[in-house]
Amino acid sequence: MKKDYYEILGVSRDATLADIKKVYRSLALKYHPDRVQESEKKAAEEKFKEISEAYGVLSDPQKKQTYDQFGHQGIDQNYTSEDIFRGADFSSIFGGESDLGDILGRMFGSQFDFGGATSGAGRRSRGHDIQYEVELTLEEAYRGIKKEIKFPRHEHCKKCDGTGAKSGTSLKTCHSCGGQGQVVMANGFFRMAQTCPKCRGSGKIITEFCPECTGRGVVRIVRTVEIKVPSGVDNDSQLRVRGEGESGSGGNGDLFLFIKVKEHPVFQRQAQDLKMDLPVSFAKAALGGEEKIKTLKEEVVMKIPEGTQSGKVFRMRGQGMPDVHGGHEFGDLYVRVMLAVPDSLTGRQRELMEELSRELGESNTKTTFKDKFKKAFK
Repeated sequence: MKKDYYEILGVSRDATLADIKKVYRSLALKYHPDRVQESEKKAAEEKFKEISEAYGVLSDPQKKQTYDQFGHQGIDQNYTSEDIFRGADFSSIFGGESDLGDILGRMFGSQFDFGGATSGAGRRSRGHDIQYEVELTLEEAYRGIKKEIKFPRHEHCKKCDGTGAKSGTSLKTCHSCGGQGQVVMANGFFRMAQTCPKCRGSGKIITEFCPECTGRGVVRIVRTVEIKVPSGVDNDSQLRVRGEGESGSGGNGDLFLFIKVKEHPVFQRQAQDLKMDLPVSFAKAALGGEEKIKTLKEEVVMKIPEGTQSGKVFRMRGQGMPDVHGGHEFGDLYVRVMLAVPDSLTGRQRELMEELSRELGESNTKTTFKDKFKKAFK
């Protein structure tokens, strides 16, 4: 018996389309068959198929209404497997065209077409997208940076020009499908075109494999590219570099860069604003003075008013992070004054502190606290 689609995705029945897309994307990246170890591939494919079917139904208003009213029976009676997947918007999940048709085709043993590509031997598959994490310092995120990155990917084998066949040999037409790449399976009134298991949809049979790529048509290399990271990026920023993904007969996939900004020893970031603690001596907090602060933008002088209390926050406009979307908008820097108490005192310092304590008087401190207490409850 099939599991409940809502249970498979882990969403409630009143979940919005945006919630369903967000959850599915997270699960799809986790169980993508090409992103797991070989030993986990079979289990991942089954899970990927399960969550994709659930998303295909729940992301389509008409199918969702049918499922909510009649359950799995209503879906099975009205839609084939291809109908479920073809009607769903998978491209927006992965930021563009996806290789989902090829993946589901392998799982279901049939050819799924997403995005109007031709089927069978004429189908040109786009290469897989690649994800890569780029780690930046807060200073680099502030000013933006050009950076060289290296990442592994598959490219067409130059020795066989991507055919997978040994140089000097020819490809033969597949006898099972007659070069069509598909075989038609009939069951009563239903007819379904399935990928030919002999040639795997290519329509051709390799007689001798290329020794360089062992018949795969692609080789694994380490690619080096220079990327430009705009100023103002944060941990939730994602950059797309078109055509730098895996190679495919229909063109390369894309490279998706996920930004990770390292923690800073001084500044804490909140969107475009920055926060920091500023240690100030008791004398300067009491008498007033100035403190030099080196922000990410420049060195500035902040005035400390006389009688500044520990925990007081000062706002420095325009000293925060730039807007990642461009323009001249900057966040602010919030400086919290923290009283710096010395770890130890010399004999002379202790004498002066004791003299100051007597001068201020403990009774004066108690009176001040009593006055504040009475005022709060007056």
